[in-house]
Amino acid sequence: MTQTASQPAPAPQSAGATAVTGRAANASVVPSSSGFTENVPRLLNRIQTIGIVACVLFGALAATVQLLGWQANGRAAENTEQVVRAQEIQSLLLRADAVATNAFLVGGLEPPAARAEYDETIEKALRLVADAAEAQPADRQVLADLNATISDYTTSVAQARDNNRQQFPIGIAYLNDAGTLLRAEALPMIQAVVDANSERAVDEMDAQHPWWLIVLTLLTLAVLIWLNQQVSRRFRRRVNAGLAIAALIVAILGVATAIHAGVRNDRNDALRDGAYRDAVDAATARTAANDAKALESQGLINRGSGATYEAKWDEQAAAVDDSGVLGDLWQQYVAAHQQVRDLDDAGDWEKAVELATSTADEAPTAVLNRFDTAAAERAANAGAEASDGFGSGDGISLALIVVTILGALAAAGAVTRGIDVRRKEYF
Repeated sequence: MTQTASQPAPAPQSAGATAVTGRAANASVVPSSSGFTENVPRLLNRIQTIGIVACVLFGALAATVQLLGWQANGRAAENTEQVVRAQEIQSLLLRADAVATNAFLVGGLEPPAARAEYDETIEKALRLVADAAEAQPADRQVLADLNATISDYTTSVAQARDNNRQQFPIGIAYLNDAGTLLRAEALPMIQAVVDANSERAVDEMDAQHPWWLIVLTLLTLAVLIWLNQQVSRRFRRRVNAGLAIAALIVAILGVATAIHAGVRNDRNDALRDGAYRDAVDAATARTAANDAKALESQGLINRGSGATYEAKWDEQAAAVDDSGVLGDLWQQYVAAHQQVRDLDDAGDWEKAVELATSTADEAPTAVLNRFDTAAAERAANAGAEASDGFGSGDGISLALIVVTILGALAAAGAVTRGIDVRRKEYF
C-alpha cells in the first residue's frame, strides 16, 4: 500500500496580520523603492503642511501686493492734488503781479477794481499755501519759507504803490524789486514743490504690479501640482480632490487679481497721459501767460527797456505755445500785445499805456483775463478728474483683498481635507 507523504498544514495567520494586510490593500500604498518601509503618516503630514503654507503664503503676499497698489493709488491722488494746488499758487502769484504792474501804469491812485483783485488773489494764494502745508508734511518747510517770501513781496508792492501814488520815481524800483523777489525766490520754491509731488505722483501711478501676482500664482500652482504628484506616487489616485480644489481657487484668485491690477495700471497710464497731463499743461500755460502780462507792463513801466522785457516775454509766450492750451484765445492776446509793443517801439508810449491798461473787450488785459479764466477752469477740472480717477475703484480693490485672504484660507482648508481622505484610507 502506497503511503502518501503528509503535507505540512499552513501556519494560521494571526488576526493582526490580516488587519495590516487589509489596511495596506485599502491604502494602495506603493512600497518604497529603497527597500525601507516609508512612514506614510509622516509623509502626509509633511505634504499637508507644505500645501497649507503655500496657500496661506499666496494669500498673504497677493493681498500685500494689492494693498500696496491700493495705497499707491491713494497717494497718487493726493500728490496730484498737491501738484494742482502748488501750480495754482504759482499762477495766482503771477496773476497778482500782472494786476499790480498793470495798475501801476495808471499812475496815482490805482483803480479800485484792480486793487481788490490783487488783494483777493494774494489772500487766496496764502490760503492755498496753508492748505498745501497741511496736505503734505514733506513740503512744510519750503512752504513756510514761501509764506515769508510772499510777505516780503507784498511789502515791496505796497511800497511801490505808496510812492507811485505820490508820483515818486522810486516806486518803480520797489516794483522791480518785488518782481525780482517773486521770480528769483518765490517761484523756484513753488516749482520745487511741484517737481517733488509730480515725481511722487508719477512713481505711485506705476505701483500696480499684475505680473507679480501672475508669478506668485504660478509658483503656488507649481507647489500644489508637485504635492499632488507626491501623493499620486504613493496612492493609486491620479488627482487628489483637495489639492485640485486648492489649485483651482488659487488660479481663479490669481487671474482675477492680476486682471484687476492690469486694468488699474492701464487706467493710471491713461490718466497720466490724459487728465493729469492736461491739468499740468493748463496750469503751466496760465502761469506763463500771467507772467507774460506782467512783463508787458514792466516793459512799459521801465521806459526804454522794452526790448529787454520783450525777450523775457517771448520765453513765456513760447511756454504757452508749447503747452498747446487754448491756442486760439492765446493768439488773440498775442495780437493785442503786439499792438502795445508797436506803439511803444514807435515812440507813442502814452498810447501804448492806454491800450495796455484799457478794459475794452479786445484790449490785452481783457483778452488775457479771458485766457486766465479758461485756463484756470481747465486746470481745475482736469486735476479733479485725475485725482478722482486715481481714487476710484477703491471698493473693488478692498473687496478683492478680502476675497484673496478668505480664498487662500479656503484653499488651505481644501488641502487639509484632501490629505485627510488619504490619511483615513491608510488607517
